[in-house]
Parts: sequence; C-alpha cells; structure tokens
Amino acid sequence: MNIERQTISLNGLRFFSYHGAEVQEAVAGAWYRVDVDICADVRIALNSDSLNDTVNYSRVASIVKRQMDIPSKLIEHVAGRIATDLIGCFGDRIESMNIRVVKENPPVGVVCEESSFLLSLRR
Repeated sequence: MNIERQTISLNGLRFFSYHGAEVQEAVAGAWYRVDVDICADVRIALNSDSLNDTVNYSRVASIVKRQMDIPSKLIEHVAGRIATDLIGCFGDRIESMNIRVVKENPPVGVVCEESSFLLSLRR
C-alpha cells in the first residue's frame, strides 16, 4: 500500500472565550470556532488499533480548549499557542498542521459573520 497522506481533523470546536484587542472584547467575550488538521505519521495505528500509535482526538481537543481558555489580544497568538502545545504533546509524529481560529461576529463596525486566522506549519 502506497500511503500518500494521513490527516486527522477536528472541525467546528466551539468555545466562548475572552480574546480581543479592545477592552469590551476581553470583558464581554465572544464565540469562537477552531478547526485543526494534523498530517501525522500514524501508519503503525493502521494495524495496531492502539491510541498510542496515533494522534488522539481527545488530547487534541483538550489542548485546544486549554489554550482557548487563556485570554489573548490576538487570535494569531492563540493559534500559535495551540500549535506549540500540539507539537509539545505529539512531537515528531506531526509532519504538518493547519489551525484555523474563527471569531464569530467580530466588532469591526459593519456586519461581519466571522473573522479568522489560518496558521499552516510544516516540519
């Protein structure tokens, strides 16, 4: 079998968090979504059926939640912290990842459904 890519994804993780550069954003909070795609070498898990041989979805969700619970001015900063934490947890198993942090209804002075930041990393 010639495996081209192995991607583990969590999409639409939703949090009420206190991020934003404006004072009212840090006080009032807002809804955010996070999508994570992790390309990882999990070939062993294809046969072993063991969580130890893959990127555990539950651990990924826990890491994202932990970082979303820490207030930041910028969603870019939040995405960077999530990436650093994921690499710290799963190490060399991660080949690349995309982390999208979406702020719903951002206060930009006009109707705007969402603003987002996409961080793409490759080892």
